[in-house]
Amino acid sequence: MRPLRMGMVGGGPGAGIGPVHRRSAALDGHYALVAGAFSRDPAKGRALGAELGLAPDRVYPDFATMAEAESRRPDGVECVSIVTPNDTHGPASLAFLARGVDVICDKPMAMSLAETLDVERAAAASGALFALTHNYSAYPMVAEARHRIASGEIGAIRVATVEYAHGTRNRLIEAEGDAKMAWRVNAALAGPSTVLGDIGTHAHHLLRRMTGLEIESLTAELSTMVPGRAADDNAFVGMKLAGGARAQLWASMVAAGNGHGLRIRIFGEKASLHWDQEFPDQLELRADGAPYRTLRRGEAYLCDTARHWSRTKAGNPEGYFGAFANVYADAAEAIRARREGRAAHPHATSYATARDGVAGMRFIEAAVASHRAGGAWVDATLPPAPLRR
Repeated sequence: MRPLRMGMVGGGPGAGIGPVHRRSAALDGHYALVAGAFSRDPAKGRALGAELGLAPDRVYPDFATMAEAESRRPDGVECVSIVTPNDTHGPASLAFLARGVDVICDKPMAMSLAETLDVERAAAASGALFALTHNYSAYPMVAEARHRIASGEIGAIRVATVEYAHGTRNRLIEAEGDAKMAWRVNAALAGPSTVLGDIGTHAHHLLRRMTGLEIESLTAELSTMVPGRAADDNAFVGMKLAGGARAQLWASMVAAGNGHGLRIRIFGEKASLHWDQEFPDQLELRADGAPYRTLRRGEAYLCDTARHWSRTKAGNPEGYFGAFANVYADAAEAIRARREGRAAHPHATSYATARDGVAGMRFIEAAVASHRAGGAWVDATLPPAPLRR
C-alpha cells in the first residue's frame, strides 16, 4: 500500500520527541516523510532536512509557508505531524486543517480551551482527521482494561487513582542549560500549567480512556517544589466522575528516585485493575476472595482490540515505540478510510481525537481555576462537540 505523504512541523536538531515520532511513523511503512518546517531557526531546519534526505525546496522556514506551498503541489503532503512546543500546536493545526490536510498532533492540543475548540471546529468543518498522540493509552493492556471495565467484570467503578510521578526534573535543570525543560517552564510556550500540560494530561487521558467516564467537577492544588523554578512542578487533583465515582490524580516532576512513574488503579464493586507503564505487558486483576490474576499481552484470551494493538508474540516484550506506532498506524487507517470513502477498521482506535484534546485542556483550566480559588470545587464538564461535515 502506498505510504501517505507526511510533513512534520517541529522536531528539529536537539528535539526530544521529534525523532520518536519519526521512528514510530516509519515503523510500519504507512508514511513517507517528504516535507518539513523543523525549527524556528531556518538554518537548523535546512540542516535536518538534508540529513533526512528531503528535497531542499520542501524544507520550509515556518509552518504557514509550508501549509501554503504544499497545498499547491500535486504531490503535496496528505498529513502532517506537529511536534513543536505547545504554543504552535493550535496555529499549525488550523493552518493545515483549513487546507484539508489530516493532522497528527502531540499533546496538549493547544494553549487554552478556546483554542482547542477552534481546532475541533476546524477539523469538523474540513472533514479531515485530527489525531492527538496520547501514546500511553495505546498499549494493548490499556485496551484490555477498558474492555473488562466495559464488560462489567469489575462492577461499577467506585474509586480510581492515577499518577504520573517521575524525578527527572527534581532539580533546577532549566538553569543548567536543559533546553527541553526551559520552554516547559515558560508559560508563553507551555501554557497555564507546566506539570499538567506536560504529564498531567497523559494521566488524565489514561483515566478517561480506561474508565470511559468524564469528569464532572474537581479540586486541585498546584505547587512549585524546586526553588527558583518559574512554573508549577507538582499537582494533586481530586475528581468527581460521572456516575458517582471518585478519582485522584497526582502529577509530579519531583518524585526523587522514581522512574517513569505512570500507573493507574481502578476499583469497582467486584474487583480492581492495576497497570504500570513501566511493565506495560501486564494487567493485574484482583477480585475479592480470589487469587490475583496477571493478564499478559499477546495471549489469545485478550479482547480483539488488545490483540490488534499487539506487535509481537506473547513473552516477547513490547514498549514505548510500539505504542507510539499504534497511534500512527491507526491514524493511517483512518486517513485512508476517509479518503477512500469507507469505514475504518473497528479496532483502529488507539489515537486520541479532537474531543480528547478539548477534554485535556478543560481539565487543565479547571485545575488552574480551582487552585487559584484555594482548592474550591469547580465545574469541569465538557462543552458540546460540533457537528462533523
